[in-house]
Amino acid sequence: MEAHLAQWLNLALRWSHVITGIAWIGTSFYFNWLNSRLAPPERSEPGVAGELWSVHGGGFYRVVKYAVAPAHLPRTLHWFKWEAYATWITGFVLLALIYYVGAASFLIDPGTARISPAAGVAVGIATLVASWLVYDALCRSPLGARPLILASL
Repeated sequence: MEAHLAQWLNLALRWSHVITGIAWIGTSFYFNWLNSRLAPPERSEPGVAGELWSVHGGGFYRVVKYAVAPAHLPRTLHWFKWEAYATWITGFVLLALIYYVGAASFLIDPGTARISPAAGVAVGIATLVASWLVYDALCRSPLGARPLILASL
């Protein structure tokens, strides 16, 4: 029964990761499209950098982009961050389920390396943390101001 539960959990996490990844990419495409289609506002408003009128499902929408946050924000502010968070979280849980919980099966090849599954998991997590620290340090360095050079590394 435990093997079946792990397989169903793997399947549910895998599909959740794919679906949230599609949502994240979709919102990224939407905002790239939106930024490329913004036009100067018809009526000058303080702080407004551009606007876009669109129609969908019988409704008309006016999207206004402010150069900086306006003096007063609405009580309900919609953030497009949960798609990225959900993609990262489902991906990490999927990584943990497949490679860390099943380290003896998928992470370590006893014929190649004489390392325990726990040590393999520790090396994997340490590599993720170290990679993030190096990436963050490079982005904060003077190379961060030169994205083409930074991307080539």
